[in-house]
Amino acid sequence: MSESQPGRKFQRVVLKLSGEALRESGSQDNISPEIVEGIAVQIRDAWTKGVQIAIVVGGGNFWRGITAQNRGMDRATADYMGMLATVMNSLALQSMLEAHQVPTRVLSAIRMDNVAEPFIRRKAVRHMEQGRVIIFAAGTGNPFFSTDTTAALRGSEIGADVILKATKVDGIYDADPIKNPDATRFERITFQECLQRQLKVMDATAFSLCEENNKPIIVFDMGPAGNVRRALLGDPIGTFVSA
Repeated sequence: MSESQPGRKFQRVVLKLSGEALRESGSQDNISPEIVEGIAVQIRDAWTKGVQIAIVVGGGNFWRGITAQNRGMDRATADYMGMLATVMNSLALQSMLEAHQVPTRVLSAIRMDNVAEPFIRRKAVRHMEQGRVIIFAAGTGNPFFSTDTTAALRGSEIGADVILKATKVDGIYDADPIKNPDATRFERITFQECLQRQLKVMDATAFSLCEENNKPIIVFDMGPAGNVRRALLGDPIGTFVSA
């Protein structure tokens, strides 16, 4: 385990949210407007301080392609359906951000011009330079790739300083903290240490992209009040993964 995290200031970040993060546990609703608003307010607070923010949101609150495959559906078709679920989540987040006066653009990897702009790398960068929050929808536009991979890919394309992966745990542990109460949390860890210890930070493709492009990852718990804002502003939080 390395030394404690220093405070840091990010200029451009990619925030990765799961679809499940937008719903209330135990609720029949796929999206909780109250939860989405709470996330939007934290993003606004960081945006007002000059952080350029891009967001990738999953679609698991509506649909999981791999689950559908396990029940007999063609995987590619199931994954395309999952991409459409991410568009719904992206539009919900955009609506709440703009309700709080944050200019936002949804950029979709699948063309749907009535609701989102097509993803064009240079246009995405320009939006951020002009002070807009951007939301990457529809994954990579290809089946068999997760939204973790989307975050790693888009983060590399736009030159983000870091990938912020919001989870339900407060970082990366040397063992499952739910099964092992003596598990130790890392504050800093290298890509190679993660591989050697077989720690599941992201799926293999996403992790490889981050390692190859020297794109740090911060894994943090988005549950406690203010943690999304803290992560966006570079406060020491969660586990910092780097070369």
